Amino acid sequence: MQFPSFPSLPILARRACLAACAIALLSAGPLRAAQPQPPLPQKGRVLSIGLASAITSLDPHYHVLTPNQNIAEHVFDTLIARDPAQRLKPALALAWKALAPDTWEFRLRPGVKFHDGSDFSAEDVKFSLERPAQVGRSPSSFTIYTRSIAAVRVADPLTIVVRTHAPNPLLPAEIATIAIVSRLQARNATTEDFNTGRATVGTGPFRLVAWNRGDRVELRRNDDYWGAVPAWESVVFHLLPNSAARSAALLSGGVQAIEQVPTADLAHLRARRDIRVVHAVSNRIMYLHLDSDRERTPQVRAADGGVLERNPLKDPRVRLAISKAINRAALCTRVMEGMAVPAGQLMPEGFSGFDQNLPPEAYDPAGARRLLAQAGYPEGFRLTLHASSDRYINDREAALAIAQMLTRAGIRTEVAALPSSVYFSRATQREFSVMLFGWSADTAELSSPLRALLATYDSARGLGSSNRGRYSNPAFDQLLGRALASSDERSREILLKQATRLAIGDLGIIPLYHPVNTWALRGALGYTPRSDERTYAQDMRPR
Repeated sequence: MQFPSFPSLPILARRACLAACAIALLSAGPLRAAQPQPPLPQKGRVLSIGLASAITSLDPHYHVLTPNQNIAEHVFDTLIARDPAQRLKPALALAWKALAPDTWEFRLRPGVKFHDGSDFSAEDVKFSLERPAQVGRSPSSFTIYTRSIAAVRVADPLTIVVRTHAPNPLLPAEIATIAIVSRLQARNATTEDFNTGRATVGTGPFRLVAWNRGDRVELRRNDDYWGAVPAWESVVFHLLPNSAARSAALLSGGVQAIEQVPTADLAHLRARRDIRVVHAVSNRIMYLHLDSDRERTPQVRAADGGVLERNPLKDPRVRLAISKAINRAALCTRVMEGMAVPAGQLMPEGFSGFDQNLPPEAYDPAGARRLLAQAGYPEGFRLTLHASSDRYINDREAALAIAQMLTRAGIRTEVAALPSSVYFSRATQREFSVMLFGWSADTAELSSPLRALLATYDSARGLGSSNRGRYSNPAFDQLLGRALASSDERSREILLKQATRLAIGDLGIIPLYHPVNTWALRGALGYTPRSDERTYAQDMRPR
């Protein structure tokens, strides 16, 4: 994929001020220890990384949220891992195979120990696969990946057998998302016990030292790690959701690497000889979720500001009008400054499930006005678009641009951008009508967003876990169910594409764009860019 060149940007005076602020932030006072650990070393290799989003929990089974998973995957291992292109590779499981269409065997790696010195065994795996269903009040539950499991049997200390309710050929990809925790430490632990560090004991390449909410996470290398031991004795993840502060921290040397490079700074950073920028197209879809379920919706009003007796978002003509009103090319070139690809579906080109027959909706504000009139809203209506202000790159700016586009098409739109710590929980409580969100396909294939975002909400079955608009279509659910039960890869992909065409045609969500993942690294630091947005300290290396 070719990216446009960017004009060189000078270092403005404000950068000096921001750098000073960033240095002050990065040198803040001592942190509360999450669990008894020796202090960070004063000598040796220390890696400092600026992350673009805060985390909401250290419980690896609490919230399907990339920043949370990113940190968790330093402390905890999974049975199966993924390379930068998201291909499966062995981790705590050395091998796996289907014994029958509904039965899988996983052979585990011997000699692995948890950070507390206890032995890793099949009992820990069984406990970890069953735990997501026991974690309450999740904003987006991991049961989307475990709901197919009927039973987990320990065959011997290094073998587990997983039986599913129906044939599930995607089970290895789903299990690759589940962190393996210590049964000894976690069997009576709450999410808060993980947050304080008491239960945060894994087998991963790093041990937790401290988490200071909203500030930083400190890790120390696990010298007894079963895999390649990281180059770094300790790692500090600085949580820097403010884009300017993140760039300033890199420029000042306060951190050695940052993720989600601010688009406005790309040209300047690329021009510097002491900084490298690497990138890869993300499998994340940025989209609008609409409350298409309730008869009345809380954040939509009549054109004159009065109460609407019916929810216009239930009408597919209104949803199509909203889609036509959005200039996706402008979002990608102006708001994202070329670091995004317009989307008309859930997966980008080059990924499993991409359908060349689903192009992005054409920008047509006049057509949007006609559809609104046909639906009974010739004067349009008003709505509030809710978005996070610190989760996705340029999320607030994208929401503001979308609001302007909708307003020009006759839907007078205001924006409420909230910190992600507030936004996700309120959205889960269904306080909003139109929401800007992103979803990254952890399984690297189409069923992940289909199950999470568009399947009819069913907490018992782990479906629709992030379906905050409560879209529901029985015909879609039937196609998705058939696809998930198909053991033939080609047949499954055909069914998933059919389900996608149905849901996108119905505008269960409105696809917007796929971002481009970027990292900037100082000096001789090297990193292979990943499509899943993960920033792994263990994979950063001195070049």
